[in-house]
Amino acid sequence: MHIVLVEPEIPGNTGNIARLCAATGAHLHLVRPLGFSVDDKYLKRAGLDYWYLVDIHYYDSVYEVLEKYPNNPRFLLTTKTTKSYASVQYSEDSLLIFGRETKGLPEEFRQKYAADCVRIPMIGEARSLNLSNSVAIVLYEALRQQGFQEGATI
Repeated sequence: MHIVLVEPEIPGNTGNIARLCAATGAHLHLVRPLGFSVDDKYLKRAGLDYWYLVDIHYYDSVYEVLEKYPNNPRFLLTTKTTKSYASVQYSEDSLLIFGRETKGLPEEFRQKYAADCVRIPMIGEARSLNLSNSVAIVLYEALRQQGFQEGATI
């Protein structure tokens, strides 16, 4: 499983997601510009002492990620679609792509890959969920569909 964060802004969210990736074996892909330094104390604190377990990669564009993994199924998480994240089939090499905390994924990118867009259902008055919560929700659904990782304690 691949978690792709496009221009994340809040170090604590990215640290929590890194810890989630460490605990699940998911690969973490960070697309610049980042809204923080990778030396940020809040990023490090949120990831605790799991950093050595994180397979992390950096890119200058989300298109770089897609070029590196051209045959991987991709799912763009956005509030601007109607298809539920729970209604699709994930594979063990899926790209789960999330946008910035304040703006989400770029509109041009969402439009180009509109067929790959999914959302987490929520009531109409709610704008969005916290990024690290959203990643956890979708990643665990994808892992559930895969039967969870061999040897994982469930």
